[in-house]
Amino acid sequence: MDAVCARIRAVAFDLDNTLARSRKPMLPWMAERFSTLTTLLPVAVITGGRYGLVISQILDVLDAHADRSHLHLMPTSGTRYYRWDGDDWRCVYAHDLGADLRDAAVASLTDHAKELGLWLEDTWGPRIEDRGSQITFSALGQQAPVEIRERWDPDGTKRDALVRAVAADLPELQVRAGGTTSVDISLRGYDKAFAIRELAASLDLPVDRIMFVGRMSPDGNDYPAAEAGSLAVRVTGPEDTARLCDELIARLS
Repeated sequence: MDAVCARIRAVAFDLDNTLARSRKPMLPWMAERFSTLTTLLPVAVITGGRYGLVISQILDVLDAHADRSHLHLMPTSGTRYYRWDGDDWRCVYAHDLGADLRDAAVASLTDHAKELGLWLEDTWGPRIEDRGSQITFSALGQQAPVEIRERWDPDGTKRDALVRAVAADLPELQVRAGGTTSVDISLRGYDKAFAIRELAASLDLPVDRIMFVGRMSPDGNDYPAAEAGSLAVRVTGPEDTARLCDELIARLS
């Protein structure tokens, strides 16, 4: 950790099951650590979730001492980028899908989910969400309880089958497993590798001076950040992330 802290100049985090449980706000003990980190170096959140979830899971629970000017918010796998301008959060860029591509993605997800038996009759909210720069399919619905999500597809085989089927329909788009029950579709080339490179450019840093913290499943949406050359750290959940934050804070303070 001494060698790592001597090398890194910024830290980027995945959100769901890294900083917080899926779609839940950071708990107070994580919010305190996360807020402290923003006073020590630039901190990014790169998540497959939409911007509204970043607000409810991160921004709404920041401690008063957090330095928002050090925060970089990159929702929908980095296809959007927000910075604090002193008064509000400003959108730096947004790479949105065209209407024809969004329609094609929704149609393919619907057809193949039904073919594979993944289109459930009863769900917790909408199955498919149009996030502008990303279409996301959530098999159990957007508001499904965390415990049920985590039991639905523990080895990822259901999501992988849907990813393969939809990707064959949409060669011009990037189709990846997202959260525990979700599949994300965005423009090809706009993933967490793209986000890490954009963050590095914004900070005028080499990519390998950025630590990326996430779950790092090779078939998931975190892995491109590792492939881009960041210092990738795999964690097993928020408690693991908190331990890592304690190590960083102790050495960077």
